[in-house]
Amino acid sequence: MKLSAPIYHLKRKAKLLSREEDIPLHEALNRIALQEGYNDWSLLAAKLSALKPAGKLFARLKPGDMVLVGARPGQGKTLMSLELAVETMKSGNRAVFFTLEYTEKDVLDRFRAIGAAYAQFDGLFEFDCSDAISADYIMKTLASAPRGTMVIVDYLQLLDQKRENPELAVQVRSLKSFARDRGLILIIISQIHRSYDASGKPCPGIRDVRLPNPLDLHLFNKTCFLNKGEVQFQATR
Repeated sequence: MKLSAPIYHLKRKAKLLSREEDIPLHEALNRIALQEGYNDWSLLAAKLSALKPAGKLFARLKPGDMVLVGARPGQGKTLMSLELAVETMKSGNRAVFFTLEYTEKDVLDRFRAIGAAYAQFDGLFEFDCSDAISADYIMKTLASAPRGTMVIVDYLQLLDQKRENPELAVQVRSLKSFARDRGLILIIISQIHRSYDASGKPCPGIRDVRLPNPLDLHLFNKTCFLNKGEVQFQATR
């Protein structure tokens, strides 16, 4: 069922109704949901979430998956990954974001950008920006992580920057085995080579991933590539 207005308009309408009739906001939201054909706001929100690319992708993920999310700068790969984290936390599971690129404020800003209320996920989201991030560091940090935890690594190429770390291929194989054995969902964000030409195809693919050193990208069992609003998701095997 198509909504009569964008979700942010409906939320604004509910806030106005709450003030005008002096009723709790949740009651106003439920009234608006009824007008849209849903029994309550939570059902409307769940339906809308399932229609988003991240919601559709999340529905196809399972514990043990290792997913490559790739795009050129500014195309939404970090936002997509955080939207996947939100879907995970909505289901009651934890999400852990490892980054050598962003500050905690950057990540909080991106939660706001995707319309997610960070406060509602208190205790379910963990942010780690240590300079020591590598496969070994990630596995040690997540030694007691429960099954179903989503792990986001931002980003693939930065794992390969320090000479003292194992080769990139060794690190990715270790992370793949760890995710499979522990029942984690591992999302690894990747850069795309600047030679990618969008005029030739709507989204980049595995051959467009920028690799500083050799890596068999079929170690990832699923991929998600983005470009100018286009999203392509597929299993690699």
